[in-house]
Amino acid sequence: MYLLAIDWIFILEKLILIALVVTLSMIVAMYATYAERKVAAFIQDRIGPNRAGPFGLLQPLADGGKLFFKEEIIPLASSKFLFILGPILAMVTALLTSAVIPWGTPAVISGRTVPLQVADINIGILYVFGVVSLGVYGIMIGGWASNNKFSLLAAIRGASQMISYELAMGLSLIAVLMLAGSLQMSQIVQTQIDGNWNIVYQPLGFLIFFICALAECNRTPFDLPEAESELNFGYHQEYSSMKLGFYLFAEYINMFISAVIMSTLYFGGYDIPFVNEASWNISPNLLAFISFAVLMAKAFFFVFVFMWIRWTVPRFRFDQLMHLGWKRLVPLALINMIVTAVIVLMLNK
Repeated sequence: MYLLAIDWIFILEKLILIALVVTLSMIVAMYATYAERKVAAFIQDRIGPNRAGPFGLLQPLADGGKLFFKEEIIPLASSKFLFILGPILAMVTALLTSAVIPWGTPAVISGRTVPLQVADINIGILYVFGVVSLGVYGIMIGGWASNNKFSLLAAIRGASQMISYELAMGLSLIAVLMLAGSLQMSQIVQTQIDGNWNIVYQPLGFLIFFICALAECNRTPFDLPEAESELNFGYHQEYSSMKLGFYLFAEYINMFISAVIMSTLYFGGYDIPFVNEASWNISPNLLAFISFAVLMAKAFFFVFVFMWIRWTVPRFRFDQLMHLGWKRLVPLALINMIVTAVIVLMLNK
């Protein structure tokens, strides 16, 4: 009787949605490597990849094939189990963060309303922070298990950097939560659809969040854990084959998910700007596709900004990185949170 009570169609819908989100994240991460090389080439007045396929569009497949077929080397002095666990943990945590993101308006399939969100939990933001906090273990475990002094130094850098910038990021988000009155991602989006985007009320909070996102993703100018000129190759120096590929893919997936989360929290998510979707006389499925495309356009813009910054801004020194995090961003985030709290309290009286 218990088995008959299970909604197997609901479970199937969620499994298909999970597969689609994972596939989307992997494809975007794969072609983000191509886009990064093209953006770098444009900034440096070069052509970029143009050999594998038309306009070099098959270059990511060639790079993936190279990583997949390369010899897999595990150093004799390493801790083998942890050496393998590090990149797996980095990849899994990168993919898990997408579970609570609303990707568009609900679709209608065979008379059933299907939300384009894997899990609409009421602590969505808290879930994202919890998973992101686990991501540092992938770096720490990989760097320590390699039994290489440069890898260990890079892993320690990465851990201290993430802990420092997660604090400022969390404080900047509290102001958004005050405006929305909820930790639920879908509710945060709906609040912006009913009123104004949060970027209107929280420009300073968004700037702090964006800077912290760069640091969390180990992107320039905060790529200290991967500083080739200082630490040879960073925390994944001893890695090769697909273990190295997992670390590199995890970084690009984190960058894509960070861009989607920024779009969701500050730019209305899947909300179509300057348009009242309720007045459109179109099918729910077409509206769901358009709203998803709008969210992707916002996210791809931020991905481009991430790449633009990488090829135009020099790397910080580590002391400058910590100084900015603790003595600049944390106080600014606290001031922003207090001012927002006072304004919300006055408006609710």
